[in-house]
Amino acid sequence: MASHAKLHYTTPGLTTEVAQRVVDLLQDRLNATNDLHLTLKHVHWNVVGPHFIAVHEMIDPQVETVRGFADDLAERIATLGGSPSGTPGAIVDQRTWNEYSIGRATTQEHLAALDVVYQGVIESYRSGIKVLEELDPVTQDMFISQTEQFELFHWFIRAHLEDKSGSLSTGDATTEKGAARAAE
Repeated sequence: MASHAKLHYTTPGLTTEVAQRVVDLLQDRLNATNDLHLTLKHVHWNVVGPHFIAVHEMIDPQVETVRGFADDLAERIATLGGSPSGTPGAIVDQRTWNEYSIGRATTQEHLAALDVVYQGVIESYRSGIKVLEELDPVTQDMFISQTEQFELFHWFIRAHLEDKSGSLSTGDATTEKGAARAAE
């Protein structure tokens, strides 16, 4: 996803071309974090079953942290001279992933679907970390810090899907619905 918005300026030490590439990476992650915090809130509202309260209460701190990540990403875009886009339309128009596909469902179904979601988010961040190594270590540090938290949240999710041997109930599922079916 390439941005065509002109940077107003950039931070000292970065060329406009490099700053534009960094802003584009940041905007992609801003879209992802805005989408993720809404998805997590959707899960919070739609989870049912015997472990409802544990999952319901586990999700809210993740929502708040991810909202904070979105704010940090947007402010970094502005710092680099860009204009962050945080509208719902921008998320939908620019995202490279599908809409979250699970409605009212059991804790295990939602957690299995979130396992797949977090895998995608973490993989995208790790790709960005590699690219940023050559471009901007300050933004790379932000991505590394946020990835650490995403990996922790992913572990929280997976702990509910894991048996005592370490196997995940989701197996090799690659879609939210496939993971949800496997975890039932």
